[in-house]
Amino acid sequence: MANPILPLWECIPDGEPRQFGDRVYLYGSHDRYGYHDFCDYKLKVWSASVDDLEHWTCHGHCFHTAPDTDHPSSVPHTDHPLYAPDVVEKDGKYYLYTYIVGAKGCVSVSDKPEGPFTFLSTYDYAPEDAGDDGIYNDPGVLVDDDGRVYVYYGFTYSHMNELDPKTMYGVIPGSLKSHVIDDREEIPEERRFFEASSPRKIGDTYYLIYSPRKGSRLAYATSDSPTGPFTYRGYIIDNGVDYPAGNDHGSLCKIKDQWYIFYHRMTNNSITSRRACVEKVQILPDGSIPPVEMTSLGFSEYLSPYEPVKAELACVLKGGCFVTEKDLFTRVVTRITDGCVLGYKYFEFGEDDATKTMELAVKVRGMGCTGRLHVLLDDPEKGREIGTVEIGLGDGVCRGRVSNVTGRHALYFRAELGVEPDNWMRGFFEGRVICEMEEFVFLK
Repeated sequence: MANPILPLWECIPDGEPRQFGDRVYLYGSHDRYGYHDFCDYKLKVWSASVDDLEHWTCHGHCFHTAPDTDHPSSVPHTDHPLYAPDVVEKDGKYYLYTYIVGAKGCVSVSDKPEGPFTFLSTYDYAPEDAGDDGIYNDPGVLVDDDGRVYVYYGFTYSHMNELDPKTMYGVIPGSLKSHVIDDREEIPEERRFFEASSPRKIGDTYYLIYSPRKGSRLAYATSDSPTGPFTYRGYIIDNGVDYPAGNDHGSLCKIKDQWYIFYHRMTNNSITSRRACVEKVQILPDGSIPPVEMTSLGFSEYLSPYEPVKAELACVLKGGCFVTEKDLFTRVVTRITDGCVLGYKYFEFGEDDATKTMELAVKVRGMGCTGRLHVLLDDPEKGREIGTVEIGLGDGVCRGRVSNVTGRHALYFRAELGVEPDNWMRGFFEGRVICEMEEFVFLK
């Protein structure tokens, strides 16, 4: 499954990946496609076998703060939207920790990792023992090897509490620790804590993945104790590198022998309609995690250029173009103007060099403005240009001859107006949208 890893109509941001048994479960918020705000009043669960990460199963709705046609509300105390949950297992039960906007967070339980989850209680605490006004923003939960339970949370400032492992919602008196990540004013904003707490224990080291105050990164800090303090170590991924940026929220998961970072990307040139993505990462012997680039791969080893590729799988969108949703079934890269770049990492073209040329077919929606797409390998500016595709005025499939390619490559399209640079009329066409792209395929 390429990025995004779920069906392309599904918007699950703020992903918390958890492996239970032989399946990986993805818990997250639920964005509505084409909507003007974050999140929904429901949570959904998706999972995949550890032996087949290419195919994900939807388990449906698992929790609600407002009733719908088929489900009553799951909570007695609020009807506010649901943000960024987490789920942990303890003693054969699965506990859902929900962040509810402007209301007390709560804990729910199920006998199955996919739910549905039954409300247990709001957090039980004395006011002096809870940070974040007792809302528990973006809770991330750690069940340590000794059975002790910790919840990490906060908005603009980081907090943590120890929870009673017998109830899983009772806050142990005196356990509040604030500023568990150094967030003094003199700390650069790209390192200071903002939100999206997600704890993991790897070996003897405790990791706290989070979103910093500035930028679009997932950063991480480490400690030799679950109660901190946590020391900033770097960032893992930035969803705004050559791509329309927004907040990020996600975490680490080891599946078999491979570590992954789960995160999300934006659609509709907005910070909403966020979709789940994943990249492979390495954890080095010193505990550091080298930053990784965004790719189109997801769990796939490569993309095939000889099968139709949805344009929305682009991991590079420069110059103002972006993925937008026409309807539930149709998404395109829109606002492709002169100089825009669409990039895809990585294709495996194979080793067949028997032919000298191939044909590239690109399905577009015309905008009444002619142009062309320059097709380049490995770099959008300095890479080898293997051909061009001329874009007409209307909708249809545009075709162009391109050089035969072998091996593994990133692929880029660089758009150009059909009006030549030395034409005195060119100025009248500046800023015109050349086309929208739906999909493309290489034909041998």
